[in-house]
Amino acid sequence: MLHINDITYRIDGRLLINHATAAIPAGHKVGLVGRNGSGKSTLLKLITKQLEPETGSISLPKRSVIGGVAQEAPAGPTSLIDTVLAANTERSSLLEEAETATDPHRIAEIQTRLADMNAHAAPARAATILAGLGFDEETQARPCSDFSGGWRMRVALAAVLFAEPDLLLLDEPTNYLDLEGAIWLENYLKTYPYSVIIVSHDRDLLNRSVQGILHLDQMKLTYYQGGYDRFERTRREKQALQMAMKNKQEDAKRHMEKFVERFRYKASKARQAQSRLKALSKLEPIPDIVADRMLPFHFPNAETPLASPIARLERASVGYEEGAPVLSGMDLRIDQDDRIALLGANGNGKSTFAKLLSSKLATQTGHFYKSKKLRVAYFAQHQLDELHADWSAYDHFRELMPDATQAQVRARTGAAGFGADKADTKAGNLSGGEKARLLFSLATFHKPHLMILDEPTNHLDIQAREALVMALNEFEGAVILISHDRHLIEMTADRLWLIADGSVSRWDGDLADYQKWLLDPARRNGPLSHVEGDEESDAPDPEATRKQQRQDAAKARASIAPLKKDIEEATAAIEKARTFIEKVDARLANGGLYRTDPDRAAELVRGRGAAQKSLDKAEDRWLRASEAYEQAKDAIAKGDDAKSKTYSN
Repeated sequence: MLHINDITYRIDGRLLINHATAAIPAGHKVGLVGRNGSGKSTLLKLITKQLEPETGSISLPKRSVIGGVAQEAPAGPTSLIDTVLAANTERSSLLEEAETATDPHRIAEIQTRLADMNAHAAPARAATILAGLGFDEETQARPCSDFSGGWRMRVALAAVLFAEPDLLLLDEPTNYLDLEGAIWLENYLKTYPYSVIIVSHDRDLLNRSVQGILHLDQMKLTYYQGGYDRFERTRREKQALQMAMKNKQEDAKRHMEKFVERFRYKASKARQAQSRLKALSKLEPIPDIVADRMLPFHFPNAETPLASPIARLERASVGYEEGAPVLSGMDLRIDQDDRIALLGANGNGKSTFAKLLSSKLATQTGHFYKSKKLRVAYFAQHQLDELHADWSAYDHFRELMPDATQAQVRARTGAAGFGADKADTKAGNLSGGEKARLLFSLATFHKPHLMILDEPTNHLDIQAREALVMALNEFEGAVILISHDRHLIEMTADRLWLIADGSVSRWDGDLADYQKWLLDPARRNGPLSHVEGDEESDAPDPEATRKQQRQDAAKARASIAPLKKDIEEATAAIEKARTFIEKVDARLANGGLYRTDPDRAAELVRGRGAAQKSLDKAEDRWLRASEAYEQAKDAIAKGDDAKSKTYSN
């Protein structure tokens, strides 16, 4: 069991952890959560003895091994598989000794220990871990120096997983993984045999892979049983109870103070007043609840929406070298209100596709049609490094607003979440989350019709991710999303496209279906159309099916415009009825109206009833039109896929 006993720690004189205590049972997987800057990474360093607390202690059972991902990514000529195998230092040492040992007893000890640790299966286990993190058999034999920093950090993660320490510490492990790697890691951690502490802002990982949540808040540690959603629910209930107790205490305190003030100098009541004064002095105040304050994100909408489709690809291919396309045979369309998440392992072409849509790459063959007025906002994590480190948020906005007054620039900077305390801070001194917020605001400055977000959540905590979800759902334009955060995808995307085998195709299932397919080797090696396990003998003729899908798509395109008009008219009717009802309710809330003008009151009641009927009809119309609109979009998408398959054949 890990015991954290009354620890205190300061950084540069600032109190970060104050007399915090917690106990984590042996073998438990625990998520360590808290706002950015609260001290989570510092706590991990205290556990590993890289830092020493001012007070208190941290203890583990004797001979416990603590392991975490190395800060320095592995490099050099050593192959990936050998780098991972070397992480188990005991195995490596025993194998080396076995080569030179001559004492029969020592040889027997070495072989017994190697057998106990299942050393002969180590290469297969190391290869499995590397494969789960995105390295195929051929890649595993290549040297670490062949790979970029992000891929080498995956090797460092594979090494610590292979070593299987008694206490595994992971600090934001999904930040350098794609969705496929994050899904694999989640399932791997479920069966990890020892204790794990994970610092993460990935809700799905914290819901599915841990047994408890350790919350670092207001310099204290609190342990909660269950996953993240249960933690949030329990914490809200605890806060509500605390608030009720505080209100009750305040009422009692005011009552006693009034009694003391009234009878302090009255002889017959003086003793009772003194008694209440003593009670007041002993009253232990209940602390205030410090609410997590999260500035919202805001993505400005284009003044004039474009007609759908805003972009269309026909038999298009794209790549970096002529004659060597990364993606080909693409027949796709993007509508004004689409929310599309891109699936597929890193290296399959997701970023290449995003660069094509943002006009950073041109098609090699085929056609890419888009409106001349189309404005695209592109956000990618690497762009954080492209901010001018010596420029403040104000300076970045000033560049985009050369003719604006200082007051106008500062107003825009403040609207982006950089008030007087942050507007003039150099970008190099901002936190990762603040840099991401600045980059979001700069990328969407010109009110885009289409936003392309490539891993937008890497530097955002859970509250900021929720704010991003709300902002994306309020944005009226189209969104293309590349993310390993399943919660973000599930809450914002209504269509999934899979990038695999050198092309882009529509994924018919949801993320749960994709996860099943991804983790099932038999399904993964089979055709994508068999995700649901259909038998080939029962399948209809593919060409006939595609022809029917194209016909359905043509009909859907003809019907989608009037459906959209129905939705807009129903929305206007809903707003009109609701506004009228609100005004009537405000009038009827004046009780005097029934006495002074009963006829007018009765007329308002009748008018409200009629408005309510209109509202019900408008809402029903909106629901039916929206459902038909979504079905039409699905039919169009299937038809586009069918056309794509026809061209590729």
